Amino acid sequence: MRFRFVEAEKAFYPVRLLCRCLAVSRAGFYAWRRRAPSPRALEDTQLSVEIRASHAESRRTYGSPRVLRDLRDRGRRVSRKRVARLMRECGLVARRRRRFRATTDSKHAFPVAANVLMRDFEVSAPNTAWVTDITFIWTRQGWLYLAVILDVFSRRVVGWATGQHVDRHLALTALDMALARRCPRRGLVHHSDRGSTYASRDYRRALESRGIKCSMSRKGDCWDNAVAESFFATLKREMEEIDNLESWAAANLSIGEYIDGFYNPRRRHSALNYSSPIEFELMHSVKKAA
Repeated sequence: MRFRFVEAEKAFYPVRLLCRCLAVSRAGFYAWRRRAPSPRALEDTQLSVEIRASHAESRRTYGSPRVLRDLRDRGRRVSRKRVARLMRECGLVARRRRRFRATTDSKHAFPVAANVLMRDFEVSAPNTAWVTDITFIWTRQGWLYLAVILDVFSRRVVGWATGQHVDRHLALTALDMALARRCPRRGLVHHSDRGSTYASRDYRRALESRGIKCSMSRKGDCWDNAVAESFFATLKREMEEIDNLESWAAANLSIGEYIDGFYNPRRRHSALNYSSPIEFELMHSVKKAA
């Protein structure tokens, strides 16, 4: 490490001075420069190439745990500490979490459902429990609102919709997509916040007509809907160009590419043992068939 420091700084300071300050010999430094790279160093170089590729494929969102899983799935036997060290040396980092504001309007006269889900986020099969919520995304054309529905079992986005207004039509569009894609059986638990969007007569009637049980978070308790909140935090951290979206149409396209092109089929989820949502559901289907 000291010889590497001398190599990096010799353009600015005399080698003799650097070696004296670091208590190493000049002869040793020059011998180190002539020495061929060790097998470990050569392997680090190749591993760094693979790490860069994994990080790029994740849209520059993965940290060391997910990059590590990528490498192991490709047959690499490597430790997390080594991956973390090489990522630091390459200047690769995961995208940081972003703050976002609430879009819930709970001051209404509609009836509020009981909390049936009760933070039970470990369900045994798909279409047992869904969670839903609405967030906002800024574009140069103005605010765009996004409603999503996730299957708690696999964290898969089963329905989503965007619009310029937060209302029941936005939420119903996302619900229609989820119902068309999944065709759930009666008894499914549908969990949301207690906002007027989900408490409205139209929305509750849509749930009742399909035999879906309505569940709502307790007042002021965001943890009751933590799965949806976590997804929004992930999306806002990882979606490309989220700070520079030109229009509602561009934002809608980017959201679709993120959800259906990356998050559902490819993004490794820590709650799913670093499988993607679709992969997790496929593994469940194979085990059930076996």
